[in-house]
Amino acid sequence: MHWQALTGLIDSLVYTLGFTVPYLAGAAIVFTALSRISPCNAGRPWWHKRGLVTDLAYWVFIPVLARYARIGFTVLFTIALLGITSAGAIADFYAHGHGPLGALPLWLQIALYLLVSDVLLYWIHRAFHGGALWRFHAVHHSSQDLEWISAARFHPINIIFGTTLVDVLMLVAGIKPEVFFFLIPFTTLSSVFVHANLDWTLGPFKYVLVSPVFHRWHHTLPDESGARNFATNFAFLDLLFGTFHMPEGKLPEHYGIVEKDMPGSLGMQVLYPLMH
Repeated sequence: MHWQALTGLIDSLVYTLGFTVPYLAGAAIVFTALSRISPCNAGRPWWHKRGLVTDLAYWVFIPVLARYARIGFTVLFTIALLGITSAGAIADFYAHGHGPLGALPLWLQIALYLLVSDVLLYWIHRAFHGGALWRFHAVHHSSQDLEWISAARFHPINIIFGTTLVDVLMLVAGIKPEVFFFLIPFTTLSSVFVHANLDWTLGPFKYVLVSPVFHRWHHTLPDESGARNFATNFAFLDLLFGTFHMPEGKLPEHYGIVEKDMPGSLGMQVLYPLMH
């Protein structure tokens, strides 16, 4: 059993590296070029950023964690709600979606997922900016040099009760698993894009879609409007809920957190919220 667990972990690591390395290589080339042409903050290139090794470690750790968390949550919800207990029966039940949502065309399921998940993640994100939950989310905001590679820096609790939980809820609601084949690459690229060092506001679409400048304002310190712009993909949610902030003719400059005791390594950052 121990060997099976170890083999499964190794397989997950190999799968993760096979998925992330091409994305990282492609993003490195694309955003190196784009940030030279139209940087939001000129100066230090991404490969000289503080915490680069930690960011790279998160790019391996978080996808593996999310994969196991999705499986675990799905099994728990299915057993609790439907009483299905065997692995094969669970897989069969979700194979092609189910209920009214599973009967919809795939393109409509994708559109519904994007909208519903963004609304859920908006409120989850706001919750993580307050009270005891902030200690977990502070890990993501701890990058002082905000770059595309900062996109994977999340505490496990933040991931498990954020995107992972939302994905599982949508699956349990009836969304086809095929939806995730399209959306996982999209959400990865989208997250990398909005964290990139670019001065892009998306012009007239800035009130509709999240842009790099929009999200970089979110990563500024609280007294610089860091507690605004919570949407993941659709900026109009912040307009709707009164948290939109993107002043004309001004770009964000300073990033990070007020706390001075955030450790630098992945392991210590995972322990950080539990020690405070």
